[in-house]
Formats: sequence, C-alpha cells, structure tokens
Amino acid sequence: MADLTAVEICAGAGGQALGLELAGFDHKLAVELDENAVATLKKNRPDWDVRHGDVADEAIWDPKKVGPIDLLAGGVPCPPFSIAGKQLGATDERDLFMWAVELAGRMQPRALLLENVRGLSMPRFSAYRQHVKDRLKDLGYWSDWKLLHASDYGVPQLRPRFVLVAMRNEDAPWFEWPEETPFKGTVGTALYELMAADDWPGAAEWAKNANGIGPTIVGGSKKHGGADLGPTRAKAAWRSLGVDAMGVADAPPSATTPFEFRPKLTTEMVARIQGWGPEPEYAWTFTGRKTTRYRQIGNAFPPPVARAVGTSIANALHHKGEPRDLAEVENEIMHDGLYLALKNAAAPLTQKELVKLSGEKIDAPTFERRMATLSRDFVIDEEELLDGRAYRLVGFKGFIGQEGHERHARFLEMRSRIS
Repeated sequence: MADLTAVEICAGAGGQALGLELAGFDHKLAVELDENAVATLKKNRPDWDVRHGDVADEAIWDPKKVGPIDLLAGGVPCPPFSIAGKQLGATDERDLFMWAVELAGRMQPRALLLENVRGLSMPRFSAYRQHVKDRLKDLGYWSDWKLLHASDYGVPQLRPRFVLVAMRNEDAPWFEWPEETPFKGTVGTALYELMAADDWPGAAEWAKNANGIGPTIVGGSKKHGGADLGPTRAKAAWRSLGVDAMGVADAPPSATTPFEFRPKLTTEMVARIQGWGPEPEYAWTFTGRKTTRYRQIGNAFPPPVARAVGTSIANALHHKGEPRDLAEVENEIMHDGLYLALKNAAAPLTQKELVKLSGEKIDAPTFERRMATLSRDFVIDEEELLDGRAYRLVGFKGFIGQEGHERHARFLEMRSRIS
C-alpha cells in the first residue's frame, strides 16, 4: 500500500505516474495539457483526480488547496532545452522548469522530481542549472542533477534523461541515486512475442538479428506530421536492427508476410521499448488514434526509470539505510563562473573585473559570446563607465508565475501546437 503522496504536473500519459505508483506514491492530483493523455490517465486510473488544462492556470487547480504532499513531480516540457530545437531556454513559452521550482517553494513538498532532455545538461544551460540549485537552496532544499540512461534501468532503449531531485535538508542525507540494473536483452528479445503474435514466419530470425538496444524513441509534437521513429540518425539505427522507422504499423506482420520483411513497429511494440510490459504491473492502455497513441508513448518517462528514482526518493523519505555526507552523494555539475561573478556582484562590473572573479581564462570574443548566451536566460543591464562597459545581473527572464509575464500571450497563441 502506498504511504506517500504525490502531485504530478505535466503528467503526460502516465509513464512517470506508473513508476512512482510502483515506488509507493499515491497521486493526490495529476495535471496535463494534452486531452488525449488525460483520457489515457483517466482510463487507467479512474479513481485519480486528473485535471485537464494549462498547469500554470490556477482555474484548473489551486496549489494552495492541495494540502501537504511528500513529492512534487513532473516532466515539464522538453523543447526549451532540446538539442534538436532552438534551445531558447527561459524565453520559450513552454519553459516551466523554474515555475515548477517556485511551485515547490509554495507547496513545500518533502521532495521534488523533475525530468527533462539531455540538452539541459549541456554547457549552454550551466548558468540556468546553477540558478535552479541556488533557488532551491534558498527554499530549504538540497538538490542534485544526474543524466540517466533508460537502458541502465531495465529498458531496451538508450533514452538519456536529465533528472533533478531536490529534498528537504532533514531527508536529503538518506538519498542516493538508484543502482543501475542494465537491460540484459535486445530489441529482438523484447519484441519477439509481439512480432510473432500473428504467426509471421520470419519473427524468430528477425528477433535474432535485432541484437542491440534501441535508439531513443522520439514522440514528436503537434507541430509535425505523423508518427515515425525519429530523425535520420535514429532511423538508420532502427534500420540496422531490422526495423522500418518511416512510420508505425497498425498490426504486426501476419502469417502471409514474406519471411524477409523489414517490419514497422506497432504502438504496442513502441510501448514495450519504453518500458511498459511485459510484466502485468507495467500494463497500460493508451487511448486515441494511432498517431495520438504513439506521441503519448514516445514523449513519456519510462516507468521502470521513474520507479527506480521514485524508490530512491521513497527510501530517503523513510530514512532507510545510513545517512551520508551530502558531498558524497552529489554529482559534480558544471558551474558557470561568469554567471556566479555576475550573481554575486554588489555593483556593476567591467569585463576585466568579471573575468577575474570568474576564475576562468576568457578572451574578449569568448566573453562576448558567453554574455550573449547568458542574456538569453537572464536580464543583464549594461552601462558605459570611464574604464569601460559594466554589466549587472538584474533578473531571470523565464516564467515563474508572474501574472503579467509575456508567456501567457505566447502560450495562448501557440496552445493548439503545444504538446
């Protein structure tokens, strides 16, 4: 029986929700924008309180009325940080990462779990990450980041996800990242049963040749067309595994399908690659048409990975094991020295002063590029002084809940294409 409570924002179709449930968390509330994913959540967990709409709209749900919770979790939108996108960060209308951090400050859960794409771990966002950690520290939370690969937690695909865990200082010493439990099979062993379901004579040979781990499933968005298994490199990787990645099939190959046939995956197969099944505890039903189902599955956090991280959080909340020095637990992250120099400055500083305080060797062209990157996420004032131009960090550009923030207008304009 679950003895811990959770609220999940940007819940999607339930990958993280199922994993957290299996880790011992009972969902008091789940909020999701996509109506098809909402239908899937309600189909599988009809007793849950599932809200449909913009998670930042208090007409949809009021954080003040939820009551005490143990965990605030979510898979906030990925495009602001995606390597495949423009990496607009705080200026992307879909960026809800810092808003979620501020939400934790308002709701005061014992723990926070946010997952996103690998792009957030890149140097481009080193200052953004430091800003997140600094704010969580101000709110009374220890926090840590880690890049997790789904294949290290029993899932037959690579799928790197950058995960943030924050915990109250009184619980944090008991937290440790989950031990790896690598997937021991291949795409072939994972999908053979489904590929042979309609008596395709080539299923066994296909499974034998599909002898590797799958590339990351890409769910895509409403901005793009029908379902396929990702960009050019991913398609090539799928082809080497004997899979036609140029779409998703309605059904597996049949008894009359030629022996040497390159099949497409069905949505059931894609779900298996994402970690749903074959064990009964991972059973899940997806609603909607084929492309809709595929997007729900492809955009999900694999349930076994969510379960592993959720179990580590639950163990810490129960104070299982021995407490540890948090310095031993925390992963090293890339600090942005230039950002820290700006942040800690009491007055505007020149380029020479900032470079000295940063502790980095930065020439003039690099300094200009770094300042331009920082200016994408932060408001930086510039003024001319006798000894050169001076800079001052004024604030964060992103949405953290402000009523008058331009995010609201952009969100309404783009809502039909946000997924």
